Amino acid sequence: MKFQILFYLSLFVPLSFFGQSRPNVIIVMADDMGWSDIGCYGSEIETPNLDRLAKNGLRFTQFYNTGRCCPTRASLLTGTYPHQAGIGHMMNDTGLPGYTGDLGSNVQTIAEVLSPAKYSTYLSGKWHVTPKIHPGSSQHNWPRQRGFDRFYGTIHGAGSFFDPNSLTRDNTLISPHADKEYKPKEFYYTDAINDHATRFINEHDSNNPFFLYVAHTAPHWPMHALPEDIEKYQGRYDEGWEKIREARYQKQLKLGLIEPKWKLSPRDAEAWHDAKNKEWEIRLMEVYAAMVDRMDQGLGRIINALEKRKMLENTLIIFIADNGGCAEGMGRKEGIQYKDSDPEILKPMKDSDLQMDMIPKRTRDGVVMKQGTEVMPGGADTYHGYGKAWANVSNTPFREYKHWVHEGGISAPLVAHWPKGIASKLRGKFEHQPAHLIDLMATCVELAGANYPDEVKGKKMVPLQGVSLGPAFSGKKLKRENPIFWEHEGNRAIRIENWKLVAKGSNGEWELYDLDADRSELNNLRETHPERASQMAEKWEAWAIEANAKPWPWNRNKKNLGSKKKTFNLDANANLTKELSPMIRKKSFEVEVHIEKQGEGILVAQGGDTHGWVLFVRDNFAHFSLSLGGKIETIKANKKLTEKEGKIVASLNPNGIVELFAGKRKLGSGKVSSLVKEMPIDGLQVGRDEGGTVGDYKDAFDFDGKIKKVRIKIN
Repeated sequence: MKFQILFYLSLFVPLSFFGQSRPNVIIVMADDMGWSDIGCYGSEIETPNLDRLAKNGLRFTQFYNTGRCCPTRASLLTGTYPHQAGIGHMMNDTGLPGYTGDLGSNVQTIAEVLSPAKYSTYLSGKWHVTPKIHPGSSQHNWPRQRGFDRFYGTIHGAGSFFDPNSLTRDNTLISPHADKEYKPKEFYYTDAINDHATRFINEHDSNNPFFLYVAHTAPHWPMHALPEDIEKYQGRYDEGWEKIREARYQKQLKLGLIEPKWKLSPRDAEAWHDAKNKEWEIRLMEVYAAMVDRMDQGLGRIINALEKRKMLENTLIIFIADNGGCAEGMGRKEGIQYKDSDPEILKPMKDSDLQMDMIPKRTRDGVVMKQGTEVMPGGADTYHGYGKAWANVSNTPFREYKHWVHEGGISAPLVAHWPKGIASKLRGKFEHQPAHLIDLMATCVELAGANYPDEVKGKKMVPLQGVSLGPAFSGKKLKRENPIFWEHEGNRAIRIENWKLVAKGSNGEWELYDLDADRSELNNLRETHPERASQMAEKWEAWAIEANAKPWPWNRNKKNLGSKKKTFNLDANANLTKELSPMIRKKSFEVEVHIEKQGEGILVAQGGDTHGWVLFVRDNFAHFSLSLGGKIETIKANKKLTEKEGKIVASLNPNGIVELFAGKRKLGSGKVSSLVKEMPIDGLQVGRDEGGTVGDYKDAFDFDGKIKKVRIKIN
C-alpha cells in the first residue's frame, strides 16, 4: 500500500498566489507547550500578540504534531513522517533505518527546497535533529549544511535558559558571554531567539521573499524565567490545578473552540487539597506562565519588525507547538539536591568556556545547580519541570501527555496569520479540518512555487507525505486522500476522517474513538465497531512497514538489540547505549550495587517509559520497578536500609518473583506479572535515569549517596 502524495509542480516558478506575490513564511514553534496554554486556546496566560494574530487570522482546532521533540522537528522540516527522515525516536542510533537518530540524506528540508526558488532561509532557535553537537564532530546535519543561509541557536534539545548548551552561530559553537555580536544586559535564551529572528528580518534583502523558522525551547524544562515576568503571575495559580483546568475548559467552550459534548477528561493527578508543597507547586506554574508570556513578548518584536518593513501583509506566520504538555518529573524529588560537590564554594566559569551540559553543574558565576522541593524554581541555579498535574492543565481537555499519541500528546494550537492570503471572511474563525506537521512543507512548496525534487545528486528522495493548507485559507477543503499516522515508543495511532484508532505502548490494546462525538477519547468504541477497528489497524501496519516505523527498534530479529554479554561490571557513572546495555528481553537477571555512602535516588535504570527496569531507594526502602508496555509494576522492600549496609541486591526470577537484599539480609519480595517484554530503546545509567523514565517515582532523581560499582548478571 502506498501512502504518498504526488505533487505535479511546474518547473516554472510562479510570481503570484491567489493574485498576490509570493509570501514570506515564518514558522514559530513552542517546545513542550500544551494545547490550552495560550490565551486564544483557553489559557489565562497573557499572550496578546498570539491573540492578535488569531483575531486577524485562522485557528486550526485539529492540528497535530508527533508527540515528541526530535520527531516533530524532523517531520516539520522535511514534510515526511519522522521515521522516513530517520528520527522515529530521539538521537540514538538503533541500527534500523527509521531510528538512526540523525536526519537522513533521503529527505530535503524546507530550506533546501525553497532556496532554489530564490527564498532566503533563516533559523533562530533549537535544531535537535542530529547527535553531533560537540566541538570537532561532523557538521553535515547542522542547519547551514541543510539549506539555511543563517543560523543562531542550539544544536542540542534542552538546557539552561541563562547558559544554553551547544549554542551556535552559523557553524561555530559559542559562549553567550563571549559573543561579540550579541550583548544584551542579561542573556535569556528566549529573548536571544526572538532578537535574532528580528535581526534576520531587519537585515533581509527585500527583493526576494524569505523563510524563517523560529524554534523556541520555551516552555520546556528547566523552569527558568526573568523575575519581572514571574512577578506578573504571582497569585494567579493559588487555587490549584483543578480550578485552573476547569476555568480553561469553560473558556474553551465559550470561545467555541470545543464542543459541549466533549467532556473534560478525568483529572490525572492528585487532588489539589492533597498536594504537598503547595507554595512550590504554585511557583512552578507561575514560572511556566512567565516563560510562555516572554515568548509572546518576543513575537511582538517580530511582528513590529515586519510592520516597520511593510512586510506583515504578505507574510504567512504559523505558530505551533512540538508536543503536548510534559509530565516528566524533572527535579521534583523532596528536599534539595546539588548537582556538584562543595555547594558552598563558588567555582566560576570563564566567559569563553563552552557550555555543553544539558544540566550544568554550576551557573557561569559559579553557583551550584540545585533541584528539589526546597528549591524555589525560576533562577539560573535551579533546574525543574512543572510536573504531571500542571501538564494535565496544559492539555485541557484531553488525555495523556508528551510521549503518547492520545490527543493530549499530539494536539497543538495552530495560529495562521496572512492578511493577503487568508480570506477576510475567515479571519478570527476556526478551521476544523485535521492537519499535521507533514502538511507544512507541502504548504511552503505550493506558496513558494518551489519544486520538491524526486532525487538529489542521484539519490531518490522520500515523496512528500502531506497536503498544502492553502485551500483552507480560502475556505476550501484540504486535498487529503490518505490517513494520518503516528508512532512513538510503541505508542501508535491512525486517523481516518473523524475516526481515530490509538494504542498506548507497543503491547497496548487498540482503542477506537469517534472524535466528532468524543475528542476527549473517553468512550472506546472498539467492541462496537470491531470491523472498522480491524481495517484501520491493518492500514496502520501497512504504513508502519513502508514508512520505517516498523520493525520496532527492539525487534529480536534485528542486530544490535543489546549486548550479548552475560555479566556487566560497571562504574559509578556508567551510561550505556542500547547496543551496549544488557539484553533483557524476556530475561531474568540479578543486579548488585556496591555503595560507599547510603543515600536516596536511582541506583540503576535501564529503559524508558514503555519498557525497562529500575532499582531505586526512597524513604530508606529499596524499590524495584518494571515498565511492561507502559504499565509500571513495583516491588517495595518491607524492611528499611541502614547506613552501614554497603550492598543492595535485586533479583528478577523467571517466574516473576522479585527478591531484594541488603547483603545477605532479605529486605522483601513480591511478584510481577512478567519479565520485560521487549528490549528497551533507552540505554542504561548508574545513579540516574536519563531519557524516558522507567519507574513510578515523581522524578528521575539522581542518587545522592555514593556508588562504588554495579554488577549485573543475565541468566
